[in-house]
Amino acid sequence: MDKLNVRKIEIKDIEPLLNYWYHLTPEQLIHMGADITKLPPRNEFLKMLIEQVNSPIENKLSYALIWELNGKQIGHTNVNQIKFGESATMHLHLWHPNNRKKGIGTTLIKKSIPLYFENLKLKTLFCEPYALNPAPNKTLEKIGFKFKKKYTTIPGSLNFEQEVNRWCLTKENYLNLIGNF
Repeated sequence: MDKLNVRKIEIKDIEPLLNYWYHLTPEQLIHMGADITKLPPRNEFLKMLIEQVNSPIENKLSYALIWELNGKQIGHTNVNQIKFGESATMHLHLWHPNNRKKGIGTTLIKKSIPLYFENLKLKTLFCEPYALNPAPNKTLEKIGFKFKKKYTTIPGSLNFEQEVNRWCLTKENYLNLIGNF
């Protein structure tokens, strides 16, 4: 039986995470709403990740969790736009296509959500996937996120302007769903 685990990012996870980003094809980046021209030089991304790993949780600009399958890193989730004690926006990345469409992502997201709510003292967790990427949108709805709106924005520093679907999970809704997690 496969064992899925979620834990906070460590320095040892940075290289595999960078490999994920820098081995994506332009087509794969477009599918997730990312713009290859906005990917910073690898050494700058490395420096930023090390800084975030080493920052106190209350000061983090980004907070990442590593997803593992049988002890091996297979993806990550992170939040940014963090307002400690209030809200954050979640991003989801299964690194290998062969791990997708199997329910693994759903289970890993469910294991990640409590860590975000508890560690960042959140009242609201948002997720704004690219509207043309059906997988995360279906998964968020299945988990219990509420659809708020579709709108055009540049959702992050690596993204092009795009239509996103804004999903929301309040702490109250999370606590009501926790038995399903």
